[in-house]
Amino acid sequence: MKQIITRFTDDDLYKFSMCCAVIDNYPRAQVRYQFVDRNNTVYPKGFADLVREQVEMLKNVVITDEEVAFMRSKCYYIPNWFYTYMKGFRYNADWVDVSQDEKGHLHITFEGNWSDTILLEVKVLAIISELYYEVTGQDEQFDYDDYYNRAYHKAERLLNAGCVFSDFGTRRRASLQAEDTAIRAFRDCAAEKYGYEGKFVGTSNVYLAMKYGLTPVGTMAHEFICALGGMFGPQMANHLAMNAWRNTFRGALGTYLYDSFGWNIFSLNFSEDFANLFKGLRVDSGDNREELQKIVNKYASLGIDSRTKQVIFSNGLTTDDAIEIQQYAKNLCQPSYGIGTHFTNDFKGIKPMNTVIKLVAAKITEAWPFYNDTCKLSEDTGKHTGKPEVIQRFLKLIHMEE
Repeated sequence: MKQIITRFTDDDLYKFSMCCAVIDNYPRAQVRYQFVDRNNTVYPKGFADLVREQVEMLKNVVITDEEVAFMRSKCYYIPNWFYTYMKGFRYNADWVDVSQDEKGHLHITFEGNWSDTILLEVKVLAIISELYYEVTGQDEQFDYDDYYNRAYHKAERLLNAGCVFSDFGTRRRASLQAEDTAIRAFRDCAAEKYGYEGKFVGTSNVYLAMKYGLTPVGTMAHEFICALGGMFGPQMANHLAMNAWRNTFRGALGTYLYDSFGWNIFSLNFSEDFANLFKGLRVDSGDNREELQKIVNKYASLGIDSRTKQVIFSNGLTTDDAIEIQQYAKNLCQPSYGIGTHFTNDFKGIKPMNTVIKLVAAKITEAWPFYNDTCKLSEDTGKHTGKPEVIQRFLKLIHMEE
């Protein structure tokens, strides 16, 4: 099989920003991750071997001087020492365990230093998705000319509706070419429709941002808060995460992802100093309208006008969703939209993957003989991630027993 991931920065920006914060704040932390396929896909026989082969190939993927120079120019908030770390970084297949059961379901875990394994998730998910369509032959149906035209039309509609939007679709893209095609269409549309109320602000994929002269966008993922929840408990995980983020980035990358353990416990940790420090919040689960109203009310309780704050919506959005949200959110905040699978895996007749890799256990140092389980408590009913007994324990700790 051809090597699917060939560029070090063919990855989401938030993996690099979180890696930097992990080294700065929790350099000895150890973690475990687990792959979850929400579609319960039956993969072709031997698929796990092909994934393992692709993971082995990652050892040849190293950051280039061109990539470092680009990140230095665009990511001013990342300290210089981090580029030294990345230049010495090498992937190791020993961190990854891949297998397939007799029914064809895929099982993957990562384990090791948090600062190492954190850079696996997006690349492995992208490998699984692209590999699946190749092995099943579905990639032969991909019409990239049509895909460009459809992506251009999506951008045109979003720009016309006044939406500020970016691509968040690396993890479950149909292929690198699909994401590349969509971004090229967005860039072309934004250039030709200059003067529209909306704006295409960039992509989470650092390599494609470099290729097209765009801004890489992103801050953090749930894993940062979930790991701290495992190590210290969910009650104070958001407080510790916001403090760690402040320690590393000094107010930059100021959009906080609040829903790792639900709104209620986050709200208790979101004091006035944090509300003023962070530029805004990201809505990634729950009902968008209800979540926005909670945000507006919280800011109001702190004497802050929510219209001065950014709110990024990223909960499985489509073009129609973003346009609908824009109609009411524009009067309550500074809305923007991070759109993923709808941008990068939307071929006619192709079912997108619904896969995640979640951090499920952590310990603050390798000296500990045991891990602490953790979980994610989504604002979407029934979408909590983790062992059922861990979920119940965490819900009890934050007084949200189900």
